[in-house]
Amino acid sequence: MEKMAALTTIHTSFFPTNTILQKPSSFQPFFSTRLLGLPLSSSFSVAKRLSSFTSRPIKCSVSEATEPKAGEKKKQLLRRGDVRNIAIVAHVDHGKTTLVDAMLKQTKVFRDNQFVQERIMDSNDLERERGITILSKNTSVTYKDTKINIIDTPGHSDFGGEVERILNMVEGILLVVDSVEGPMPQTRFVLKKALEFGHSVVVVVNKIDRPSARPDFVVNSTFELFIELNATDEQCDFQVIYASGIKGKAGLSPENLAEDLGPLFESVIRCIPGPRIDKDGALQMLVTNIEYDEHKGRIAIGRVQAGVLEKGMDVRVCTSEDSCRFGRISELYVYDKFSRVPADNVEAGDICAVCGITDIQIGETIADKVSGKPLPSIKVEEPTVKMSFSINTSPFVGREGKYVTSRNLRDRLYRELERNLAMKVEDGETADTFVVSGRGTLHITILIENMRREGYEFMVGPPKVINKKLNDKLLEPFEIATVEVPEEHMGAVVELLGKRRGQMFDMQGVGSEGTTLLKYKIPTRGLLGLRNSILTASRGTAILNTVFDSYGPWAGDISTRDQGSLVMSALKEICRAWYSIIPLFPSVIDEVMEFQVAFEDGASTSYAISSSQERGQMFIGPGVEVYKGQIVGIHQRPGDLSLNVCKKKAATNIRSNKEQTVILDTPLDYSLDDCIEYIQEDELVEVTPTSIRMCKNPKLARKPR
Repeated sequence: MEKMAALTTIHTSFFPTNTILQKPSSFQPFFSTRLLGLPLSSSFSVAKRLSSFTSRPIKCSVSEATEPKAGEKKKQLLRRGDVRNIAIVAHVDHGKTTLVDAMLKQTKVFRDNQFVQERIMDSNDLERERGITILSKNTSVTYKDTKINIIDTPGHSDFGGEVERILNMVEGILLVVDSVEGPMPQTRFVLKKALEFGHSVVVVVNKIDRPSARPDFVVNSTFELFIELNATDEQCDFQVIYASGIKGKAGLSPENLAEDLGPLFESVIRCIPGPRIDKDGALQMLVTNIEYDEHKGRIAIGRVQAGVLEKGMDVRVCTSEDSCRFGRISELYVYDKFSRVPADNVEAGDICAVCGITDIQIGETIADKVSGKPLPSIKVEEPTVKMSFSINTSPFVGREGKYVTSRNLRDRLYRELERNLAMKVEDGETADTFVVSGRGTLHITILIENMRREGYEFMVGPPKVINKKLNDKLLEPFEIATVEVPEEHMGAVVELLGKRRGQMFDMQGVGSEGTTLLKYKIPTRGLLGLRNSILTASRGTAILNTVFDSYGPWAGDISTRDQGSLVMSALKEICRAWYSIIPLFPSVIDEVMEFQVAFEDGASTSYAISSSQERGQMFIGPGVEVYKGQIVGIHQRPGDLSLNVCKKKAATNIRSNKEQTVILDTPLDYSLDDCIEYIQEDELVEVTPTSIRMCKNPKLARKPR
């Protein structure tokens, strides 16, 4: 009873009526159901925190941060009032890039008659094809004489390293949350990092125009997430903006949206503080991103922390107190609207791009030549998945690729480390093998796709998790998996996740569309190859999202694939396998005759595929070049099966009135992501600029049936 009374008092005193922040009235059931569900100690700690709000009205945390504290030194860091640095973060597909498009259009970045494509910030070809943001992008807009530097960030957890780096450049974030889904796994990850940096947060409930929108639930869930992540009292005073990014509207309540994004811009200026700077101090700029230009070379991007950076000045480049070198700034740029504009000098607090230092690296500090000191380096979380890269050893090597040697492969992989801090590259067991570690399979797959488009030809092995040992106990990475699935397919999905050692900890209905949201804690091993299996079990309707959680005890053996592969094999191996069982089973003589002609490599034929497709699903159609050991299909039973897809129909001197009609099934079209999910320990993916094939690893291949 005392607990109920305390929480009732919290609710009545927490949201005063004279505040500009729109807190929904539905916080009453939120407190009574969610906070009471916390452990007793957690509930009272939350009650103690929230009770501190009874003596003052809610206001943006910037007003608290800007007030001088007693006992501080006379020389204080100043805040710039004409600049705001913000990052837009969210879970994938919650509308970050679309919202940035609307912000750019409404601040007159483009001409009225200028054609602007959708998702203008996703300038990379791979980003447009996949519909996701992979690399962070910088731009700026001007609103009421205030320059707002905006950084669009990736939404996938695999690219969390990009988000961690970017948070070093900003003072606040726009946390975009879908009005139906609410906070998702990546929302939790990026919010946790932002709160650790002490940044101010403006919550944007996006897609408010969706028919099944539930803004009260979303705001309540977001507030609960702040408390779970131990946010400070000031950070819990977040401003809520309701918006429709695609329509370019925003407002302080879901029922009353303005005709533009004015309320959003006002909230950014009011609730996110300007950069805290030491204007008269020695120059300091932390490099948080790197771009490359064919004419200018390396371009270092970062925020000037102190002093003034000038074009042509000599600087010191530091990694630590004892490791420094000298350089000169040849060109200097600032971000204006949607482009980089040359500048003669940049004052502290602004984001700029620097040219002239050819060997600059992410995490280094550009400092004053005489008295400059380095800033703390950037730290990102450790990788959880690794894959082996090796030179192409198939019979088709060199046919399609431009860079095929181990030296080319090594140089390209180590060059990736200069920009991708969340990735690691190590030399493998042999001179032509390299082990690449990343935050997930998608993180490494994007690298593979970029390399094949650059003309590289190589092979990759199956993904493996990176385990740890602590006190002689084997630990493996666990992730939080969130699955949205229609109710009619929920049983199949639950069974599939259970087989992969997943443990459900939450289940709830989503909107009025008959969709269920399942939350699991599952080993990263269990996620390998899971996406295709879930789509099959749900008939393409399920949506899977994951984010790294923690390391935990080894969960036991997991079977990720029940079926074998159909493997192209040579005549000697096929005949040896079949003739060994003929004395026992004379009836198989017809089967032996079926494989009477085979070669090391050749083109597939309709005649051979028509009989091969009875044994499983094929990856290839007729007329495709194949070689010995190539995987040409999925076997319908466990274990691999060797067959010949190059066999031709024997010609005879008997006249036929009509040719036999052959009906072939449509072959499976596997993408690079699908192939990497499919392969197992003894299989490889051959990657070339024009083709993606799977084959058996000749060093580990098991003897086929």
